[in-house]
Amino acid sequence: MRVLVTGASGLLGRAVASSILAAGHEVRTLQRSPSLVEGATDMLGSVTDATSVDRATAGVDAIVHLAAKVSLAGDPAEFDAVNVGGTLRLLRAAAEHGVGRFVYVSSPSVAHSGSSIVGDDAEPADPLRAHGDYARTKATAELMALAADSESLAVVAVRPHLVWGPGDTQLVARIVERARQGRLPLLGKGAALIDSTYIDNAASGIAAALERAPQVHGNSYVITNGEPRPVAELLAGMCRAAGVPTPRWSVPAGVARTAGSLIEAVWRVRPGVDEPPMTRFLAEQLSTAHWFDQRRTRADLQWTPAVSLDEGFRRLAASYGN
Repeated sequence: MRVLVTGASGLLGRAVASSILAAGHEVRTLQRSPSLVEGATDMLGSVTDATSVDRATAGVDAIVHLAAKVSLAGDPAEFDAVNVGGTLRLLRAAAEHGVGRFVYVSSPSVAHSGSSIVGDDAEPADPLRAHGDYARTKATAELMALAADSESLAVVAVRPHLVWGPGDTQLVARIVERARQGRLPLLGKGAALIDSTYIDNAASGIAAALERAPQVHGNSYVITNGEPRPVAELLAGMCRAAGVPTPRWSVPAGVARTAGSLIEAVWRVRPGVDEPPMTRFLAEQLSTAHWFDQRRTRADLQWTPAVSLDEGFRRLAASYGN
């Protein structure tokens, strides 16, 4: 197949493009900066630009859509423009150019209302209950993508959960920097069980959804390693890999949630230059269990993760020279 991958300049996008190339397909990418994926054909542009989308979509057999605004804070209009508007633009272009497969890369946050998730499957996306503009717009876009599913356009939504690995500037780098500065607390006792996904597994799972789209279209799948760990253990593993102190102090979860809500309000009025140090959504993610039943995902996608969490931590440590 000739496959368009959007957002291939990010960690996951690059890994997905490389995985699809390794399967023998031709890959074209669309993002604002070079993807640096060897063997892929870059087309620079934005999913918010109709001309870029039309040019990138022409002549492809399938689309894997990862491009998104990912942040804990920001202008709601920008989240809507990129996450919702960009997806709609790609879906329309896919229909116009006769694209046969569309994999929408979503997030488990689209169905997370703040309570614990204990062994659930992929529950329906719900923009009204999702917390934060990122989750809200990703939920809206996922519903939009699945509504476009048909016999001529096979749409699958995949939700990789807490993707991490060497080179990760979103999750790992921020945890490591805060730990280095002594600003990384545990919320509560750090005992909440949390699923995560090593980068190679997230990429291979998305590639599997692309291959299996004709058989499983119209469905949503959560992708994880299937190895839930206490959040304290997960954070400690990343800190040890980077050679920084593990969290040694804690904050009550309720206090963190309240503080997160207040910080969000301040950031909306006087936004900082970086991510806010805490939001209600982040506090919920770090203090409530969220792990998922992977049986349907693995059976339908005919996929299993190849890299265990322990092996992932070893690879992460090696990337830090430890």
